[in-house]
Amino acid sequence: MVASGNYIVTNARVVPITTESFDGSVLVTNGRIAALGPDVEAPAGHEVIDAAGGWILPGLVDAHVHLGVHEQGEGWAGADFNESTDPVTAAVRAVDAINPVDIGFDDALSHGITTVNVNPGSANVIGGLTVAIKTHGAVVDDMVLRSPSGLKAALGENPKRVYGDQRKAPNTRLGTAFAARKAFAEAQHWAAKSAEDRPADLVSEALSKVLNREIPWRQHCHRADDIMTALRIAEEFGYELVLDHGTEAHLVADRIAARGIPVLYGPMMVSRSKVEVRARSPRAPGILARAGVKVSIITDHPVVPIDFLINQAALAVKEGMESEEALKAVTINPAEVLGVADRIGSIEPGKDADLALWEGDPLDTRHRALRTWIEGKEVYSYDSTTGTGSVLPRW
Repeated sequence: MVASGNYIVTNARVVPITTESFDGSVLVTNGRIAALGPDVEAPAGHEVIDAAGGWILPGLVDAHVHLGVHEQGEGWAGADFNESTDPVTAAVRAVDAINPVDIGFDDALSHGITTVNVNPGSANVIGGLTVAIKTHGAVVDDMVLRSPSGLKAALGENPKRVYGDQRKAPNTRLGTAFAARKAFAEAQHWAAKSAEDRPADLVSEALSKVLNREIPWRQHCHRADDIMTALRIAEEFGYELVLDHGTEAHLVADRIAARGIPVLYGPMMVSRSKVEVRARSPRAPGILARAGVKVSIITDHPVVPIDFLINQAALAVKEGMESEEALKAVTINPAEVLGVADRIGSIEPGKDADLALWEGDPLDTRHRALRTWIEGKEVYSYDSTTGTGSVLPRW
């Protein structure tokens, strides 16, 4: 593995995402992209890495996961994603529950995924603050890109089921919408007071970040009617809305596009396990993109294991999405939604050297990620002679 952050990747098919692909090189200096092009030369002291015709892309981005807060194979001991004791827990923070040694992080690295957005779950009307992190590190604080990166909320079946089963509000869709409106109204009342007159109120403080458009409102919703409720409440309170899941978003694509609201579509490779996902379709991302919606593709890990992110993008292409749009949906689009596109999501000078070298076109699922770098440091490599991959130790 390359230890330093100074090298040049040569003889590659370079896919910058925001500009045209070409055959050439990518130069990395001090963990940042320094240059790229057909004829880039490395300064003295830079290691030369021959890509042997492989494809180099920016590290992939999954903007909706529960990685580290819903650990695989740990049962209740690793289930820290739903604080379902109260329908409004806006002040809880995903960053406080992430275990960076969850095996899913290694799966992410071995499939070229370098950034994820970790969310609380969808049991609550308002679930808590999300965080965008890199996928390698021993201490989560060192992995953070943006915290908080949004405030997670949920409409539809989940909150009405969770609190209905507890025989408390909300147990209907109208009750869920009311709980969200009530929380926003209380936050507005709290914010209107002078600083010295405000009581300590972490929930209102978190909601005020949304009302002030400091962070987006990350709205879990599947059905078209729930999506329209999300649009309605966003217009009432004037915040930045992101639609998470959006199973039936393609049915109201024109309305979503007209408002400039991004959709994080997925998970796609799942059964129709409940009523509100019956219209799940791998055709939806392509329909949304053609309507002018900024689409990201998500796994909702561990609902779909994170290593199948690129498989979902390939499935969307199979069902009509343009290849270029599918790659944007797992790179620059989620980076922009997370507010971190100045650092990740494309190969551009000055950005973090978060890169993945693939055998060939990653949308051909026969091709694997051979090497993954985060901020110039190689964190994963595949040995074709032994057929095994290795992740850089976290400690």
